This record gives sequence, structure tokens and C-alpha cells, in this order.
Amino acid sequence: MNILSKTKKLLLPIMLVMLVGVRAIAQDVSFTAQAPKAVVVGERFRITYKVNTRDAKEFRAPDMKNIQILTGPATSTSSSTTITNGKVESNTTITYTFTVVATDEGEVELNGATIKANGKQITSNKLSIRILPPDQVSQSQNGQGHGSQASRQQSSGQASSNVGADDLFMLATVDKTTVYEQEAILLTFKIYKLPSVDLQSIRNSMPDLKNCHVQEVDLPQNKEFNLEHYNGRNYQTMIWSQYLLFPQHSGELEIPATPFEGVIAQRVENNSGDIFDMFFNSSRYVEVKKDLTSRSIKINVKPLPQGKTGAFYGGVGDFNISSTISATDVTANDAVTIRVILSGTGNMKLVKTPELKFPQDFDVYDPKVENKYTIKGGRQTGNKVYEYLVIPRHAGQYTIPALEFQYFDPKSGSYKTIKTDEYTLNVARGQGGGESQTSVSYVNKEDLKFVGQDVRFHSTPLKLKSDNAQFFGSLLFWLSLALPLVLLVVLVAISRKRIADNANVAKVRVKKASSVATKRLKVARKMMKEGRKNEFYDEMMRALLGYFGDKLSIPVADLSKDNIETELKHRNVPEEPVKQVIGLLDDCEFARYAPGDDTGRMDRLYEQAAAVISQIENSIK
Repeated sequence: MNILSKTKKLLLPIMLVMLVGVRAIAQDVSFTAQAPKAVVVGERFRITYKVNTRDAKEFRAPDMKNIQILTGPATSTSSSTTITNGKVESNTTITYTFTVVATDEGEVELNGATIKANGKQITSNKLSIRILPPDQVSQSQNGQGHGSQASRQQSSGQASSNVGADDLFMLATVDKTTVYEQEAILLTFKIYKLPSVDLQSIRNSMPDLKNCHVQEVDLPQNKEFNLEHYNGRNYQTMIWSQYLLFPQHSGELEIPATPFEGVIAQRVENNSGDIFDMFFNSSRYVEVKKDLTSRSIKINVKPLPQGKTGAFYGGVGDFNISSTISATDVTANDAVTIRVILSGTGNMKLVKTPELKFPQDFDVYDPKVENKYTIKGGRQTGNKVYEYLVIPRHAGQYTIPALEFQYFDPKSGSYKTIKTDEYTLNVARGQGGGESQTSVSYVNKEDLKFVGQDVRFHSTPLKLKSDNAQFFGSLLFWLSLALPLVLLVVLVAISRKRIADNANVAKVRVKKASSVATKRLKVARKMMKEGRKNEFYDEMMRALLGYFGDKLSIPVADLSKDNIETELKHRNVPEEPVKQVIGLLDDCEFARYAPGDDTGRMDRLYEQAAAVISQIENSIK
């Protein structure tokens, strides 16, 4: 019996693992295809298909036009088992890999591949690949213009940028150069670099655009370089920043040349003649700054044409409007809410609140506005919700007219008017026959029409009773004079105490700013040693922003590079340390997704952060 009992105890966990494995096999099967978005004619690349189950067979690849298959499909299988909170999960992935080369330039659309998995035939996603022409400038030609200069720099152990203007630059573009007032313009700053250029970071500040409302477009934090053919050469490109511009006046709008500063890692040979340097191939990388100022752009802004009415609230774009009412049958003094939804695409943020007209004897409150718009596809889209709260005071039947909204449509070049529904509101008397359920008596204007005829004068003169008691000079008189003064003194004392307490809190934050930042930097260094790249950069940003927020007494909601720079200059910090601070913040933002040696970059940023904090501590006493 003991042997049988032990056998059951051993078989039970094995059966549980098998059941979990069966459940893992029964999960949804995914079959995905992957390939580069852009390749160059004549260059090899890979197309892979992955299915997440072991029970897969009869794989069939699609017809690959303009693509020559060199090898494949090469099949590989990988398995993994994880245990989380006592749950065992087993995953198996089968990968089919093709090594191919593009033969002709153009767009290639590949249909999905098919495979049978768990008794069902499934199809992968389609692939779209841009095949770019080869560089018109060969590598040898690319090196002729700078070879002698680079050799002299490396032989002397010095570094200066030998990257040409066509090797690395920032391009500013707009989606349109002729617009109407308030019509959106998408401004894009895009980096172009050759693969041989080791770009470390970029620093810039958006220029001040007068007579123009500017809104920055939120871009993904993890940006990627993509391959693009431009002016006969193949560049690695990345959208650095985007802005929506809404010109406020007609005329010529100029986007000035915007200064950017690129930091390049450049290799420098140390030909000192030392046998140890020659044996170990001693060389080092230095950072070289590169001016990447973008070109200026001029935009023609046309005025809005004639035809505006009182229903125009500044809307330029394409809009729709709708409304709802909370109730149409109410009693006097009940609140009624009319909800108006303005949706569409255009200058949503700049549209004024429409005016909805109500009967005169309604109590009307300021409308509540809720913004639910966002920037999508380079356009401001979404809706604005207006809630109008009114209270009818008297019984009767009332008409709430439709709300008219006029906007200008840039596509057709004309004004369009849309409107909400009209509502009929039936207001009944309150309980008890009265129209008001509050302590305040509301009188109808009609009831006051003949009030003058109801006034009568009494013929008997009034007799006033004399009171010999005097208030002036009495104790109550002096107490009434002294009481406001006493209250004022108490309020001043309480106010000063609160100010002192707040000052002490701010003083404590300033005093502990350096120690708190040091602790956070230690955490960041630990993450750096463990190779946790993303966590390292996040902790670095928290350490730096937290330090400057505490040191400069900047609220968390107002923490930004511009506010930090302003506060440092206000406290007479020299210009060079201020530039180092802003540059360090830019580097931390950029380094998370920039290519290069992560270990060396993380160590460099850590040392710079410690040095900058020490320098600011010495500058601000």
C-alpha cells in the first residue's frame, strides 16, 4: 500500500504538467511573416515565417516576384517552458527562413504563406517591401573627398568632423505650402544619414513661430531608422519631430532655418610609434559635433473669404454636430442638461464655445467643455463635448431652438452650416401647486403689471418711540471696532506661519536634492551593470528631472527642459553648465533608441550626470 501511495503522489504532478501542456497546445495558433520594409537592389536579406505550434506541416510560400531565392526555406524549431506562480507554460515555435536578393526596384507585395496547424489551414499576413535602386555614388568615390583629411587627423591623434553635408543632414518638410487661416500644416523634421555615420545624439530647440499656434505631435519613444532612397543615395532615415501649425493671420508665414546639433562618434588612431599601441591596435572614439541646420520654408496663408455669420466660431476643417437632452418633461426648478457633441477634423482646440439660446426666464449656467481630440495621421481629430445646464423656473411649454454651427471647409473653399435638433420642453408645476420648491419666491413678470394701483397711503401719521439708550461710545461700540482689527492680526499671523512652513518644505527639498539624485544614480549604475538598457535610461531621466525639480523648486507638472533652462539662468548659473544640462537631457532621450555601443554610451552618460550635478551644486549655493 505504501508503494502504491507513493506512486500516486509521483504521477499526480506529472499528469498536471501533461494537462497544462495539452492546454498550451490548444491555444490560438499564430502564423506571422517578417521582412525588412525597404531593401536595395542586389543586397541579400531574409524573409521569415513563424508558427507557434509543433503540429505544423505542409508549409507553402507565396510567389515571390522580383525576388530571387538563394536558399530556403531553412527550418528551425525552438521551445521554451516557463513556470509563473505555479503555472507551467510550454511554447514551441517553428521558423521558415528564406535568404533572398531583390532583382528589380519598385514595390513588392507578397501574399500570405499557408500552413496546416492543428488540423486547420491558416494564412500568414501579407508583406510589402520597397526595393530601392543602388547608390549612384560608390564607396570608393565616397571616400576620395575626405580620405587625405581623415588620414591627417588620425595620424595626428586629433578629431574633427569629416562627415560631408550629404552624409548627414536634417530635412524640414511641410505637407502643404498654401493654406487658409487656421488650416493645419504638418511640419516634419527628418534625419538622413549614411550607414557609416555613427550618430550618437541630436540636440535642438523649436524656433518661436510668431502668429502661429503650434502643437507638437507625440511620436513613439522607441524610434527606428528606415532605409530610404533620396537624391540618388540610400540613407537611414528617422522622423525626429513633428508639429501641427495653425496660422492665425494671412500673409507669408516663414518657418526659419532651425538649428540642430548632431554628435558623431568618430574613430581616431593613435600612431605614436609605441610598440604596445601597435600590438594592441590602440584606437579610440571621440565625439565630434556636426551642424545640422534645416532649411527655411515659406508658406502662403490666404485669408478666410467673406460669408461668415454669427454662427461662425472659428472652426476650419470638416465637422459634424449632434445633441441630446436629458429630459423633455420636467417640473419647475428641475435641472435640464443639453449635451452637444462637435466631432471631425480641424482646428478643434481653437474652436470657441457655441452659444445656445434659451428662454429668458431660464437660469443658464456656463457650459462645461470636455476635449476628446487627438493628433492622428498628422491631423487634429476627435470631438469636443459641450454640456449646457439650465433650470426652468415656471410651468409652461418652451422651445429650445437648434444650435447652428458654421465652419469653413478648406477642401471646397466655402462655408458650411450644420445644426442640432430643436427641442420642446414641457415644464409642469411643482408639488403643492407652486412653481418653486425652494425658499425663494419667484414672481411672474405679468403679476407685477398693476402693482402701482394696489399701493395705498395711510392717513394716520406714524408715532415714533424715542429710545434714550446710546450706542456711540458704549462698550459694544468699542468691541465692534476692535474685533475686525483682532481678526486681521490673527489672519496675518496664520498666513505668515503657512508661508514659513512652505518655505521650510522647499528648503528641505533643495537641501536633499543632491543626496536623492545620488541614490537614484546608484540604482541606474546597478541597472547598467546588469545590462538593463531601457531601465537604465528611465532611471537616469528620473534622477536628473527629480534633482532639478527639487533643487530649483519646480513642480512636477511644470518639469520641462525649457523651465529648467530658465530657472538655471535666473539663478545666474553660467551658460556653459546650462548647455551641458540640456545636452545631457537630450542625450538620455535619444540614447534609448539610437544605434551604437550601449555599454560605452551608458557609462559616459552616467559620468556626465554625476559631473553635471556636482557642477550645479557648486554654482547654486
